[in-house]
Amino acid sequence: MPDNCYVPIPMTVDRIRTESDDGTLRTFDLSFRNKGQAFDYLPGQFCQLSILGKGEAPFGIASSPTEEGHLRFTVNRVGAVTTALHYLAQGETIGLRGPLGNNYPVEKFKGRNVLIVSGGFAFTTLRSLGVYLLAHREDFADITVIYGARRPGLLLYRDELAEWEKRVDLHLHLTIDKAAAGWDKKVGFVPAVTEEVAPSPKDTWAIVCGPPVLIKHTLPVLLTLGFPPERVYTSLERRMKCGIGKCGRCNVGSKYGWADGPVFSYADWQKLPEQF
Repeated sequence: MPDNCYVPIPMTVDRIRTESDDGTLRTFDLSFRNKGQAFDYLPGQFCQLSILGKGEAPFGIASSPTEEGHLRFTVNRVGAVTTALHYLAQGETIGLRGPLGNNYPVEKFKGRNVLIVSGGFAFTTLRSLGVYLLAHREDFADITVIYGARRPGLLLYRDELAEWEKRVDLHLHLTIDKAAAGWDKKVGFVPAVTEEVAPSPKDTWAIVCGPPVLIKHTLPVLLTLGFPPERVYTSLERRMKCGIGKCGRCNVGSKYGWADGPVFSYADWQKLPEQF
């Protein structure tokens, strides 16, 4: 993080891609106007993106630190700031504060199996994690990814997922909520598919990130499969606000999402007030 955490870093919009069939999800690749800008981060962290006169909002980093030259963010158009971001054009400048929050504990994953479970728009930071794991493939054992969306057109990064499907060193399970024409993969909600796939808990670390209903119903599935709570991680990314703990709105029980999270083990999660 820069010395002054209140001052945004100027970023240039290098590339914009529409991710979803309804146009509500767009991915932005940003580069530093100061090419020598230091910026060290790990999968799971987030940033604040800002537009002058519109405000700022938190977004998980979708790029991996192994991908040099840009930072990637996927934005769901739901309010004033996200709508303003969607109207950006290539070459424009926006502000960025970060990196903020903690990260997925990748050092603990070394030599172990890794299970990634996600749904919908929340796949952003897990895309970061997946790319990071694959860039250091020799450091990890089996990697399994279970990812779902309401329909095929809402799955993020579809071109990359197609490449992941071809890999022999990655087990990818894609699912949609209801059957759709041309869809030949799994059909069903992510918790049910996780139960069907039944990944082994032996020497496996699990990361779950998605809408609250997905997390609520997936965590018990993992416990039933035998995953110990201390080896299951999830994110309170939806509680991120100012990013530096000044507004107090990320407070959860005795924890502050910005300082203690947003990544928590399920063992720690169970000590917090009910989230869903």
